[in-house]
Amino acid sequence: MMIAVGIGVHNFSEGLAIGQSYASGAIRLAVILIIGFAAHNATEGFGIAGPLTGLSTRTSISFLIKAGLIGGGPTFVGTLLGGLWTSTAVYIFFLAIAGGALIYVSMLMYNSGRRQTTNDVLMIGLFVGLSAGFISDLMVTLGGV
Repeated sequence: MMIAVGIGVHNFSEGLAIGQSYASGAIRLAVILIIGFAAHNATEGFGIAGPLTGLSTRTSISFLIKAGLIGGGPTFVGTLLGGLWTSTAVYIFFLAIAGGALIYVSMLMYNSGRRQTTNDVLMIGLFVGLSAGFISDLMVTLGGV
């Protein structure tokens, strides 16, 4: 459950950045943030559920739902709160928090991956991930958002 709480705090700042982007009229940035955060949040369920695989008893569905809401719900709440008003200073602050959280999590994942595989595999993964981000941005841009 503590992993879900940590992910939830991280996701709250992402929601704040999305809300401020929308409220300030930067719809294109808000869409890019939604796509990017959705792509990386899709894997966070593994971080929550992974430690449960070693338990001798099955985890209840209600626990999984609670953990999912605690981990993912703050994104929605942050988006609502971030979209209530616009402030350049607050907007930059929220984007900085979300960016810092992304960098922190990325470095943890990189260090963990480096212990488990070669640097070549990690570089291919980074290339594929960055390419997916740029392609998503291109699709949103071409879509006229």
